[in-house]
Parts: sequence; C-alpha cells; structure tokens
Amino acid sequence: MVSTKPTLALVGATGAVGQVLLSMLSTREDLWGEIRLVASDRSEGHEVSARGEGQYVQELCSDVFVDVDVAILAVPAEVAAKWAPVAAEHGAVVIDGSGRAAADGHAPLVVPEINPNAARGVPTGTVLASPSAPTLMAVNVLASLHHHWHLTEVVISTYQAVSDAGVAGVWQLYEEVVELSGNRSVGQTPGDVRRLLSELDETSPFPAPIAFNVVPWVGPPSSGSPWSTAEATVRRELRRLLNLPYLRVATTCVQVPVITTHSMTVHATFEQAFTRDDAAQVLTEDSNSVVVLDEPRHAEWPTPADTVGADPTFVGRIRQSEDFPRSVDMFICSDNLRKGSGLNLLQIAELAIQD
Repeated sequence: MVSTKPTLALVGATGAVGQVLLSMLSTREDLWGEIRLVASDRSEGHEVSARGEGQYVQELCSDVFVDVDVAILAVPAEVAAKWAPVAAEHGAVVIDGSGRAAADGHAPLVVPEINPNAARGVPTGTVLASPSAPTLMAVNVLASLHHHWHLTEVVISTYQAVSDAGVAGVWQLYEEVVELSGNRSVGQTPGDVRRLLSELDETSPFPAPIAFNVVPWVGPPSSGSPWSTAEATVRRELRRLLNLPYLRVATTCVQVPVITTHSMTVHATFEQAFTRDDAAQVLTEDSNSVVVLDEPRHAEWPTPADTVGADPTFVGRIRQSEDFPRSVDMFICSDNLRKGSGLNLLQIAELAIQD
C-alpha cells in the first residue's frame, strides 16, 4: 500500500547533525512516509538506521529529490548553495541548516518557538533557513525577557564544542588528546602543545591546537571586518528573529575542547529595570524549551557534561550587578547537535507539512 504521508529527504545523513537527527525521528510524531537518506558518494551504499530500520544511503544527485515533499540540508554551506535550488526546483520545501540561506537574507529564518507561522504550510519550492547554534541557544532566552522589558543590547561570549566542525572536529580533538595523554609536563612551556601536535596540524579543521587549549576564533573571517563569520552571524540573526534591526550586539566566539554542547555567557540590557528573581521567574514560566538550573550554593548550574544529549536550553548563574539594574548576566548550555541544529531542522520540517 502506497503511503499518503509526505516524503522527507535528509541530505547529510551520515554527518554529525544527520546522525543525531535520525536518532530523533523515532521519538517524534510519526508524520513521514518515505525517508530518503542522502550523502556524498563516499557514503553511498552504507546502511544507516532510521526509525529502527536499516536503510541504504543514496548518493546526492538531482534524482534523489524527485517526489520529495521536504528536504533537510544538514551539510556545509558550499553543498547547500549548489543543491538547495535543485531540491526547490523539484518542488520540495527546503530547510537549510548550513547558514547559507540565512546569510543571503531572502529565506525566512525560523525558530518554531518564536515564529512558527514563517514555516507552517509554505508553498512547494520554498527555502527556509535554520539559525546557527549560538543564535538558537540565545534567542529563546532573550525573547522571553525581551517580551517583558524590551531588549536594547546584548554582549555574548560563546564556548563552542568541536562537533560544531562536524565529525572532523570531533576526531581532531580525540586524536590530539591521545597524542598528549600521559605527558604530565605538557602545557607548561611556551609552544610545547603546538610542537607535540605538529603532525596533526595539516588535517585539523581548527586554526590552532584544540586539546589543552581554547581558540578565540570560530569560522572564516567576516568580509571587511575583524569579526569571524560566526560572530557576525549571531548579530545578524538575533536582530532578524527578535525584529530588532538596531539591536546592539557584540559577540566573541571561542572554540573549546568539548565534544558536544555549546556554552555561552550573556550580558543583556533592557529598557526597564527588573530584579534577578523577576528574570528567573520569566525564564522558568515562559518557554517549554528553556530550563532554569540555578542553585550556585549547591553547585547546581548547567555544564556541557551534564546537558549533552538533552533537547532544552539550560540557563544558570542568573545574576544582576547593582551597577547594572537594567541588565542580567547568565550562563547558558545547549546541545549544539540537537536544539542547536538537528531538532530545530526537524521541527521546521514538521511545521512545513502542516495545513
């Protein structure tokens, strides 16, 4: 019997985000008929589990989009740039998680908790964009507070896990840790980490060693500015999603030796004064996607090690300096492969097939 449910194509099915997205399908409402798993020719023919069943990966080509209703692109920007128009020409609603469609400003930028109608029941051939992981971490938290006190400026520092760079980033950290493990003198003299890891530098997706180190740069340079693209993206996307085109935003993105789950500090300033308890109450009550974990006296706050693999955004260290009565400081953690990418992509896909 032919299924009347829509067909979903997942492009990038063998990547870090694709694998997490596939693991979530069996936990979501059963909305999909055929699910096509698509990747590069290197993965063609590999068997991958989807909804508890083994399926073979198809090579990315024009034909894989025939009769597809929704295509999720969990791929690098250069791949999305080539294949998003092809999928759209075949009549699929395309959901681009690469940042390419978001950067050009034409595709609707969608976070289901904030603007679900931007994706609900869109015409065939529409391209929708999912924001970057740091934006997704911050925006639901800031949107709840903005609704009450009107956000005027925000200063963010991100601490981004290596899975932000995909499977290559994860393996780079593992390889570097193996190379340095057991050496109890490493990291105590200038240049020793670089010297010991010099043979691994050529294959690294990072501009500096990541084990036993932090790197104050994520992504390519932003054209004509001292900011990285990751930093410029957060500014641009927060302004769009919050409908605050003149919002003052300063972001510093840092790569850290964590496998999965980004963290960030946020200093947000508003038009009106409020208390720390007011902010904590709003964050506790306003959004199902935000969990407050904030008991510092009992060492209860979010960390990547404790929140990896979970869907919500976790907020802790909520505090207010007496010097800044209209500001609040927070520490946020969110799994960058789940709500920071895969879950948001899947939620957008589910909205796109609603009437």
